[in-house]
Amino acid sequence: MKIGIIGAGNIGGNLTRRLTALGHEVAVANSRGPHTLSELTAETGATAVTVEQAARGAAVVVVTIPLKNIPDLPPNLFAGAAADLAVIDTGNYYPQQRDGRIAEIEDGTTESRWTAGHLGHTVVKAFNGTYAADILDKPRPKGAPDRVALPVAGDDEAAKQAVRALIDEIGFDTVDAGTLDESWRQQPGTPVYGLVGDVAAVSKALAEAEPQRPADFRA
Repeated sequence: MKIGIIGAGNIGGNLTRRLTALGHEVAVANSRGPHTLSELTAETGATAVTVEQAARGAAVVVVTIPLKNIPDLPPNLFAGAAADLAVIDTGNYYPQQRDGRIAEIEDGTTESRWTAGHLGHTVVKAFNGTYAADILDKPRPKGAPDRVALPVAGDDEAAKQAVRALIDEIGFDTVDAGTLDESWRQQPGTPVYGLVGDVAAVSKALAEAEPQRPADFRA
């Protein structure tokens, strides 16, 4: 499968490593340009591209950049992608620590709904509460008793199923966390955020989430 990754930080870098190891054709981009990705591409065999090129021909695109930088992405970002493109959003809103105040999110729009609006394409929220190291260290075969589960939210059921299948291939179970309007259940400060647990534990944590954003994650 052809996969584009926009953002080569901890999550983007380790997804590049894991997905290339599974045989996927990965194009990776960052804000600084392809020449800054030579070590990652030499290690993984991924192709370094510009942000504008990352989605070309891709069936899945992972957007894993700071939330405050989402509006700065180029227009028509997904032109040339597959017709049934699934976009994975790994982002989180950290107003005090990084992003500053985003009024729509403070007023109740979920992080991924806000991101989808700026991208002009619906997204599937996944990996936002996953430790980057776990992408390499925690994969287990399907059915393994210690297999970790990840919550996944989205409006497009076909895209959500494609992302869940890819996560299963990476080595994790998944739990359907609902629509993008319900994706607050996995945002920072909720019980599932950062949780390393199985399907039952993740399901329980999602059910126990409260919609009020904790003070540490409000502007």
